[in-house]
Amino acid sequence: MEQDLQMRILDDRLNSGEVAYEDLVTVFLAMQRQNFVMGNSIKNLIKKWPKVHPTINEVPAMFGILLEKTD
Repeated sequence: MEQDLQMRILDDRLNSGEVAYEDLVTVFLAMQRQNFVMGNSIKNLIKKWPKVHPTINEVPAMFGILLEKTD
């Protein structure tokens, strides 16, 4: 809801004609750089994420925990 409001405010300001072209270029380039940094961070996180969860090394129960037998 808050994001929708912020997007509406940005849309109204951009369409009002009060924004300079140079300002738009600056913001676009900054956002593109941030996008690249975040994308690289996510790639590195996924690459370094353990393939097998360190605390659970068994096959999960088929029907959930409540129906699993305990020995």
